[in-house]
Amino acid sequence: MTARKRPLTGEPVAMDLVNTRWIEGPDRHDLLDSLDGFRQWLAESGLDARFEATGQALEHALRARGALVGLLGDPGDAKAREELNGVLAHGRVRRLLREGEPAADVEFDAPEWGPAWTAAADYLDLLRTPDRIRGCANPDCVLCFFDTSRNGTRRWCSMAGCGNRAKAARHHARGRAGRTA
Repeated sequence: MTARKRPLTGEPVAMDLVNTRWIEGPDRHDLLDSLDGFRQWLAESGLDARFEATGQALEHALRARGALVGLLGDPGDAKAREELNGVLAHGRVRRLLREGEPAADVEFDAPEWGPAWTAAADYLDLLRTPDRIRGCANPDCVLCFFDTSRNGTRRWCSMAGCGNRAKAARHHARGRAGRTA
């Protein structure tokens, strides 16, 4: 398996699943177009120790990704909400007391639901601060992120990519405006 370099990794699991699709120049990429890509995503998101990359697990992850993309585009999208709830219906959290400490176990209808359910549940956790869930401000970028900056003003998927391109474009436009004035 040759790993594909994605422009944004390390986001919470829900955002990381959405970011398995990206655009580089004129090319569109989809990491989940193969079982090897799914294995890579499981490893990069830290889920590979818990879940196996199977064709069925990949199908469920694609279903969860579709629902998340729909909800990120329109939080009121009833069809996407129904899809996400459909994924969540295949797992449940069982709370218990373990050695005097609160604990929780997650149970799935089948292990293949694990990665999709985990991403869907993570999205619900992120909704505690919905204003921090954002899409990149670059209109040509499809990446999303969870803003963990102190003041909550992050605009770009990454300063090294889209942020620098935007700054360079503004600088170029200022220079051009000064020459034409």
